[in-house]
Amino acid sequence: MSGVFIIRNQLGHYWGKSGSWVKGGRAGQVACWTHKDEAVNTLFEIGSGNTDLRGEILLVEADNDHPTNLEISKHPLPKPDTVDELENNGDDPHV
Repeated sequence: MSGVFIIRNQLGHYWGKSGSWVKGGRAGQVACWTHKDEAVNTLFEIGSGNTDLRGEILLVEADNDHPTNLEISKHPLPKPDTVDELENNGDDPHV
């Protein structure tokens, strides 16, 4: 086993590979970094778009590049932002 760095927010959600928060039930969905500075840069980028974010970088054990022993968040995941949702779907009603 080795260690990886992950990002967790104040509600116990983890930053996912998909670019959104996940609860941690599926370790393969959690974004992992081998270098702390990469995780710090990502947290800074996420926080620049969300001033309410209180995130932390954690070093956790990993098996096959998947974090192990993650505590699954009991808080509901945040709903996607309407603007982001429209950009992803390409269905902007204002065009």
